[in-house]
Amino acid sequence: MGFSIALIVFSALLMMLVLMHKGKGGGLSDMFGGGMQSSVGGSSVAERNLDRITIVVGLLWFACIVVLGILMKLDS
Repeated sequence: MGFSIALIVFSALLMMLVLMHKGKGGGLSDMFGGGMQSSVGGSSVAERNLDRITIVVGLLWFACIVVLGILMKLDS
């Protein structure tokens, strides 16, 4: 039960973090005004930290899925 709740929390957090990323252009972000920003050249510290946090949350999300899969297999 605890891993199911953790999976829901990590899914919502991962969705939020991905949506917070700056659009790189050429995708759906241009449709919503993301392409109007000028490129400064290089990533800011905040953007790099956001990348790192997104990777860590993504790995935790993946680990929750693996653990839930193992637990479901052991239960049956």
